[in-house]
Parts: sequence; structure tokens; C-alpha cells
Amino acid sequence: MAHPFRPAAHLKREQQRLRREGIASWEEVAGLDDARLRDLAASGEASEARLIRLRGQARLVSAVGLAPEEAALLLHGGIASPAGLAAADPQQLLLQLGRLQRRLTGSAVPPVDLPLVLSWIRRARAASGRSPN
Repeated sequence: MAHPFRPAAHLKREQQRLRREGIASWEEVAGLDDARLRDLAASGEASEARLIRLRGQARLVSAVGLAPEEAALLLHGGIASPAGLAAADPQQLLLQLGRLQRRLTGSAVPPVDLPLVLSWIRRARAASGRSPN
């Protein structure tokens, strides 16, 4: 399912800069190389570091099929690519994300559980051509 390109509110400047360049989907952001991100940030209208993080999120959304919010949680948890997710230890990732999610959202959002983490890892492995096991 294609998710609309709506980055988090704190990335509004980056989203506006991308849209001015005709970049308006997670797939387009995922395909940007480092040189293009530097060019987009050169005007000072967007942060290169934030554009890099946004590209990482976009790669998780487009390649693995995660919701943008799930990809953002993984990114904050240190998983910045589909390959990183594919190589992750499910139990360790669950522990790491559980702590992070509690700090960021408290009890407002249902906690990430092992079946969900396993499904993300399986999808990332499939996307990267790795064995699902």
C-alpha cells in the first residue's frame, strides 16, 4: 500500500524544499543520492542531516512497505535501512524499540510486539533478497 508523503511536523522545511523540486513521494525520496541531498540542502532551506534521516525513513517505507510511523520508530531506534532491519535480532530490536517507544509516546500508542517485529524483519529480508529465516 502506498502511503501519502507526509513527514513528521518537525520536517516541514525539508518537505517544502522537496516539493519545490517536484519530489512528492516516499519512493522519490528513497531514490535520492547523497549528492542530490547536498544540493537540496545547499540553499539553507533544509537540513542535510534531516534530509538524510528522511531518506532512511523513505527507504524503509518504500522497500519494506512499513507505515511512515513504523519506519520513523525504527530510524530512532538505530535501524536506518532495509538491510539493517533484515539483519536485526528480533528480541534485541523488540527490547530496544519498546524502551524507545515508552519514552517517546508513553502508553498513548500500543506497544510494538514480537509478531510485528518479526513481520518487519521478514519483509525486509524479502525486499533485500535474504533468506526469511
